[in-house]
Amino acid sequence: MPYPKMYALRQTFAREREEDLRGAVQREIEKLKPHLQVRPGARVAITVGSRGIRNIAAIAGAVVDGVKSLGGRPFIFPAMGSHGGATAEGQAAVLRHYGVTEQAMGCPIQSSMAAVQIGQSREGIPVFLDKYASEADHVVVMNRVKSHTEFKGEIESGLMKMMLIGMGKYEGPKVYHKAFADYGFDRLVESLASVVIEKAKVLFGLAIVENGYEETALIRGVLPREIVSSERAFLRKAKELAPKLPFDDADILVVDEIGKNISGAGMDTNVIGRFYNIVAEEPEKPRIKRIYIRDLTPESVGNASGVGLADFTHRRVVDKMDARATNTNCITAVNPEKARIPIICESDREALEYCLATIGLTPPEDARLIRIRNTLHLTDVDVSEALARQAAGRSDLEILAGPVALELDAAGELAPMLSLSPALAAH
Repeated sequence: MPYPKMYALRQTFAREREEDLRGAVQREIEKLKPHLQVRPGARVAITVGSRGIRNIAAIAGAVVDGVKSLGGRPFIFPAMGSHGGATAEGQAAVLRHYGVTEQAMGCPIQSSMAAVQIGQSREGIPVFLDKYASEADHVVVMNRVKSHTEFKGEIESGLMKMMLIGMGKYEGPKVYHKAFADYGFDRLVESLASVVIEKAKVLFGLAIVENGYEETALIRGVLPREIVSSERAFLRKAKELAPKLPFDDADILVVDEIGKNISGAGMDTNVIGRFYNIVAEEPEKPRIKRIYIRDLTPESVGNASGVGLADFTHRRVVDKMDARATNTNCITAVNPEKARIPIICESDREALEYCLATIGLTPPEDARLIRIRNTLHLTDVDVSEALARQAAGRSDLEILAGPVALELDAAGELAPMLSLSPALAAH
């Protein structure tokens, strides 16, 4: 079967960023300081989640130091729902993957899957909180604000989601995701979060927004009463800066890796244009006919949530998959669709032939193919000749190399991405 010729393509995104991370955290805490009441020696719990937030260790360390400057005794707890295999050690291991250790942070890390009920929402939904956090005098809520992979609205993924899905451990998300299906995300998240803010004695929130280069674009501290209104504005900014595919229409998307460190859904549903759940309508764009995934990141520790978003998968993904961790995550999220196993391919060659055979009448050599490392890194991508022609005249796109034949080795495996070659990386 003939394959399309490939080109290396570079996208340009808006590049707002915080140059001094520690200074930014100190600036925000200093701004809030007149409003913060922390008695000397008060125990302050700080959230760190399972998402692949760039610079999370540096930011978390600065927050720890900031809490100490207020007179508090900080500790970090994993705030990640059922991730890490829904075990205390598994969640502590996720933090270690990100460099968040007791030695590096200069404070204890207390990991437990135990949660206690701290109240209920006006709808009668029970509200849960991590056991260690419930015993603290205050909680600092820290998270990245971004588009949600399941729900659409003025509030999506950020501080409020962290207060529910992260801080609620396994018990919270198990109830909340079911309730979202009945009440809707927007309405319920504000109702539930208001209980957490009050009962968990939230001290302040620290919102992180990243740009399209996976850099920290802004860090903002907010008082509890400001969280709802501020997060709406942060989400609008996050959507402005978010990376995306260079084209809205494609026949095939080849994704080199998925993983929980890439996105909560393994690969960002907003990037690929597929949600596959019972609570969200499918987006109008991008429109991709076939998706093939090639690998699972080691940081995901076997959690292959999101594999069901693809049409085809390399066998290595299934071999690395921890069925228990994947199933637990997807059932807790009331989204079993994302644990479905696509058609398994023994090689990249087999997968490409299946993809090209199922896109309609388009000749293989004319297929509109995009290859990406993952949905988090979209600056440098490989595209086929049919799409490279569409790049002409666009100021946000630059062709770095091509045309080059799509290479497969003797085992039928793809060569590394053309756009990620050392020579082009220095370009």
